[in-house]
Amino acid sequence: MKFTPALLLALATVATAPAFANADLAQKKNCMACHAVDKKVVGPGYKEVAAKYAGQKDAVDKLAQKIIKGGAGVWGPVPMPANAQVSDAEAKQLVQWIMTLK
Repeated sequence: MKFTPALLLALATVATAPAFANADLAQKKNCMACHAVDKKVVGPGYKEVAAKYAGQKDAVDKLAQKIIKGGAGVWGPVPMPANAQVSDAEAKQLVQWIMTLK
Protein backbone atom coordinates (compact mmCIF):
# COMPACT_ATOMS: atom_id res chain seq x y z
CA MET A 1 0.00 0.00 0.00
CA LYS A 2 1.37 3.39 -0.97
CA PHE A 3 0.97 6.24 1.52
CA THR A 4 0.39 9.65 0.02
CA PRO A 5 1.19 12.82 1.97
CA ALA A 6 -2.54 13.56 2.33
CA LEU A 7 -3.20 10.09 3.76
CA LEU A 8 -0.30 10.40 6.19
CA LEU A 9 -1.60 13.79 7.32
CA ALA A 10 -5.10 12.39 7.81
CA LEU A 11 -3.75 9.45 9.84
CA ALA A 12 -1.62 11.75 11.99
CA THR A 13 -4.61 14.00 12.64
CA VAL A 14 -6.78 11.09 13.71
CA ALA A 15 -4.03 9.59 15.88
CA THR A 16 -3.37 12.83 17.76
CA ALA A 17 -6.95 14.12 17.99
CA PRO A 18 -7.70 12.51 21.38
CA ALA A 19 -4.50 13.96 22.88
CA PHE A 20 -5.39 17.44 21.69
CA ALA A 21 -8.99 16.99 22.84
CA ASN A 22 -7.84 16.13 26.35
CA ALA A 23 -5.30 18.95 26.46
CA ASP A 24 -8.12 21.23 25.34
CA LEU A 25 -10.34 19.87 28.12
CA ALA A 26 -7.59 20.53 30.67
CA GLN A 27 -7.34 24.09 29.39
CA LYS A 28 -11.11 24.56 29.38
CA LYS A 29 -11.45 23.29 32.96
CA ASN A 30 -8.63 25.61 34.20
CA CYS A 31 -6.29 22.73 35.04
CA MET A 32 -3.49 24.44 33.12
CA ALA A 33 -3.61 27.42 35.49
CA CYS A 34 -1.73 25.28 38.03
CA HIS A 35 -0.28 22.44 35.93
CA ALA A 36 1.76 22.05 32.75
CA VAL A 37 2.54 18.91 30.80
CA ASP A 38 6.26 18.80 31.43
CA LYS A 39 7.09 21.15 34.32
CA LYS A 40 5.92 22.15 37.77
CA VAL A 41 3.83 25.30 37.91
CA VAL A 42 1.89 25.44 41.19
CA GLY A 43 1.24 21.72 41.07
CA PRO A 44 3.33 18.96 39.49
CA GLY A 45 3.74 18.52 35.75
CA TYR A 46 1.46 15.93 34.24
CA LYS A 47 4.38 13.79 33.10
CA GLU A 48 5.56 13.62 36.72
CA VAL A 49 2.06 12.58 37.82
CA ALA A 50 1.96 9.88 35.12
CA ALA A 51 5.36 8.56 36.23
CA LYS A 52 4.40 8.49 39.91
CA TYR A 53 1.16 6.56 39.31
CA ALA A 54 2.37 4.34 36.44
CA GLY A 55 1.40 0.72 36.95
CA GLN A 56 -1.15 1.44 39.68
CA LYS A 57 -4.41 -0.24 38.72
CA ASP A 58 -6.54 2.22 40.68
CA ALA A 59 -4.73 5.35 39.44
CA VAL A 60 -7.53 6.58 37.15
CA ASP A 61 -10.22 6.35 39.82
CA LYS A 62 -7.96 7.69 42.59
CA LEU A 63 -6.73 10.68 40.57
CA ALA A 64 -10.18 11.44 39.15
CA GLN A 65 -11.46 11.80 42.71
CA LYS A 66 -8.53 14.09 43.56
CA ILE A 67 -9.47 16.30 40.62
CA ILE A 68 -13.05 16.57 41.82
CA LYS A 69 -12.53 16.68 45.60
CA GLY A 70 -9.04 18.19 45.83
CA GLY A 71 -6.18 16.91 47.90
CA ALA A 72 -3.13 17.83 49.94
CA GLY A 73 0.24 16.54 51.05
CA VAL A 74 1.14 14.32 48.10
CA TRP A 75 3.16 16.90 46.16
CA GLY A 76 4.11 19.29 48.95
CA PRO A 77 2.40 21.83 51.16
CA VAL A 78 0.23 23.54 48.53
CA PRO A 79 -3.22 21.87 48.44
CA MET A 80 -5.10 21.18 45.25
CA PRO A 81 -8.55 22.74 45.50
CA ALA A 82 -11.70 20.82 44.63
CA ASN A 83 -12.88 21.32 41.06
CA ALA A 84 -16.68 21.12 41.06
CA GLN A 85 -16.88 22.19 37.42
CA VAL A 86 -15.39 18.84 36.32
CA SER A 87 -17.76 15.88 36.02
CA ASP A 88 -16.76 12.31 36.93
CA ALA A 89 -16.52 11.41 33.25
CA GLU A 90 -14.39 14.47 32.45
CA ALA A 91 -12.09 13.77 35.41
CA LYS A 92 -11.53 10.21 34.21
CA GLN A 93 -10.92 11.43 30.67
CA LEU A 94 -8.34 13.90 31.96
CA VAL A 95 -6.57 11.26 34.05
CA GLN A 96 -6.54 8.76 31.19
CA TRP A 97 -4.86 11.44 29.04
CA ILE A 98 -2.37 12.32 31.80
CA MET A 99 -1.43 8.66 32.21
CA THR A 100 -0.46 8.46 28.52
CA LEU A 101 2.15 11.21 28.90
CA LYS A 102 5.78 10.15 29.16
